[in-house]
Amino acid sequence: PPPPPPAAQEEELAGADLARQLAERTADLQRLQAEYVNYKRRVDRDREAQRLNATASVLASFLPVLDDIGRARDHGELEGGFKAVADSLVQATSAHGLEQFGEHGDVFDPTLHEALMHRLDADAPEGEPTVDAIMQVGYRIGDRILRPARVSVVERESADASSEDDGASEPTAE
Repeated sequence: PPPPPPAAQEEELAGADLARQLAERTADLQRLQAEYVNYKRRVDRDREAQRLNATASVLASFLPVLDDIGRARDHGELEGGFKAVADSLVQATSAHGLEQFGEHGDVFDPTLHEALMHRLDADAPEGEPTVDAIMQVGYRIGDRILRPARVSVVERESADASSEDDGASEPTAE
């Protein structure tokens, strides 16, 4: 077969060059589009984190007021117009995601609770240490802990521990 004329070779080379350039430009466009999508996701995620941080900061400033309201409620001093204001404040903070936690009988969780006291008791529930008393309730927004619950923890006294203590005080014969 005779070799193709030089004009046909030039057309093939030009077509191949155009196809290569088109592939490069398409890859560039796809890369830029992926970068833009990732940028948009990152900006949206950062914006949401800033919003949550601002909300948490404002709500954290209300924790002492909520503590005072709780103490007033516990002592029966929350009456009349002050009760309505207190209930409105609690409702407003709850609407922004503030949750109170820490109850008598909860299983002690060091990620949620700050143990101020610990005691052993033969009458304590079997199993893991539990919250015996709440000194100060904890607050969280979603998964973020604003303040851990400050608690007293009780744990079941085991028979092994009491017999070890008895054995430790007795002299050993050698």
